[in-house]
Parts: sequence; structure tokens; C-alpha cells
Amino acid sequence: MRADRIGAAIAVALFSTGLAVATSAQAQADYPNHPVTLIVPYAPGGVADVGMRLLGEKLSARLHQQFVVENRPGAAGIVAAQAAAAAAPDGYTLLMTGNNTAIAAALFKSLPYNVLTDFAPVSTAAFFNILLVTRSPLRSVQDVLAAARANPGKLNIGTINPGSTQNLAAELFTSTADIKAAIVPFRTSPDMASAVIRGDIDVAFEFYAAVDGLLADGKLTAIASAGLTRAAYLPNVPTVIESGLKDYDVTSWNGLSAPAGTPPPIIASLNQAVEDVIPSPDIQSKAATMGMTMRWSTPEEMTARLKADIAKWGAVIEKAGIAKRD
Repeated sequence: MRADRIGAAIAVALFSTGLAVATSAQAQADYPNHPVTLIVPYAPGGVADVGMRLLGEKLSARLHQQFVVENRPGAAGIVAAQAAAAAAPDGYTLLMTGNNTAIAAALFKSLPYNVLTDFAPVSTAAFFNILLVTRSPLRSVQDVLAAARANPGKLNIGTINPGSTQNLAAELFTSTADIKAAIVPFRTSPDMASAVIRGDIDVAFEFYAAVDGLLADGKLTAIASAGLTRAAYLPNVPTVIESGLKDYDVTSWNGLSAPAGTPPPIIASLNQAVEDVIPSPDIQSKAATMGMTMRWSTPEEMTARLKADIAKWGAVIEKAGIAKRD
């Protein structure tokens, strides 16, 4: 009798396990069967938010479920990342990760998550060129370098807050060029742009979306872009590398990640959907108006880029003497 009860218990356990596996497999096969939340670590209306909304709209149409953007700004993206890391690994909560995530990993002494082990990369999405802009007589990168070398420490370079991509791009510029300059952080992009226009700042590092109106009105001039290639929307603006400063490349980017443990078939389904929608002329043209280029990647390529950026910005932060944050 006892053996019968043990046998029955084993049979029930095996049945339950099989049922659970079958249910999980069915859930993955049906993915997605209800709306997906996409957490963005910025306020609505910014260029990163707009890019995610463009992508979310296309993914909604491709996968026949709504991809709903949930904005959780603040604390260098930590609040958003914490929320995503704690979510169920079922593909129904995604996080916008990217250059901001890499900088946070390099800048903070510790984080309540590990960006490399607590998330499963899906694909890159948007890439943003940083521009060097000026209103002064400095009309090229070579002019900027010559001015800095003629009067060490006198050149003023504007950025937004310390630890931002723009700020670290300026730090990397001065170290790569081996020049001494004053890097002046501002609270907001408009504050910085006004300082350039007034002549308080000689040159500034900023994303296209923050200064496009001023460029169009002729109040500022873009003398270079910081990426490896020229921006398609500013074909006449050379790169910093073209302008003579080798090995200088700053391209901000973002992409999609899921909580670690999300089933590989779901990651593969999402990755394929991103690959399908990214080439759309509609999404590419809308992205270009905001200074973005949309590009797909494999999860492995995204992981490699994230690791490289953590190392890159960690070295910049250390060399610049920027204090790590608690």
C-alpha cells in the first residue's frame, strides 16, 4: 500500500512537471499574448523616449500586441533598471539600456543590480551622434586644438552635467588630443547653448536634437561630429577623426534588454521583430529628424558593445579624476 502511494505521488509529480513545461512552452509559442511594458529611464519627450516610442509603435504592429512605454526618469537610470531587474522574466517587461547603462556601471561605486548579469540583451536600437558646436571664430577641430595649445587652460568647453555622455565625450576629447582646457558643466542644454551664443563658452558637446533649431537658424555652427562616420542628416559636417584626431569615437546608443532568465525563444522572437521593423523607411526618416540612426544587432553584439563601453568610460572617468558616486 505504501509503495502504491509513493508510486502515485511520483506519477502526480511527473505529470505536474510535464504540465508546467508544456504550459511554459505554450506561453513562449504564443508570445506575446498581452501588452508588453517598455521601461524608459527618461522623461517623456526627450530624444531617447521618442526613439523608443517609434520602435514600440512598429513592434506593436509587427507582434500584434501593444508595446507600452513607461517612463521612470531619475537617478542615472537606476530606478528604471531596478524595476526591470525585479520584473518577471517572461518577456512582458523590457528596459531601454545602452550607453547610459554603461556609464552608470562605470560611475557608481555599487549598483543594486549587475548590468551584465541581471539583464538579457535583445538588440540595439538607436544611435546618436554628439556634435561639437560653436559660435566663435573657431571653425574646425584644428582651430580648437590650436587655440587650446596656444593658451593652455584658457579654452572653455561646455557640456551638461558631470557624468553625462556629453561631459565624458569632452573629457575624452581633451585627453585624446592631450590639451588642457576648462570643461564647464551646465544644468541644462539650453543654458549651455545660451553660453555658447553669448561667447562665454568657446565650443560645446551636445546631441543634435538639443541644438537643431539653433543650427538651422545659424546661431550655432556644427564643426564636427563625434562618431566614426558622418551623420546622414549632416553630410557636410566632418567627424573628429576626419578632422585629424585619430582614435576619437563617441557614439551614444540605446537598445532593448529583458530581465535575466527570459526564455531564449522569447529573446529570439523580440530580436527578429526588431530586425524586421528597423529598416522601415518610416522609422528611419522619423528618427533622422531627431538626430538618430536606428540599427539592429544580435544580442551578442549588444553585450560586446556594453562591455566595451563600461571599460571605455571607466578609463575616462578615472583619468579625468571624476569621483565615483555612492
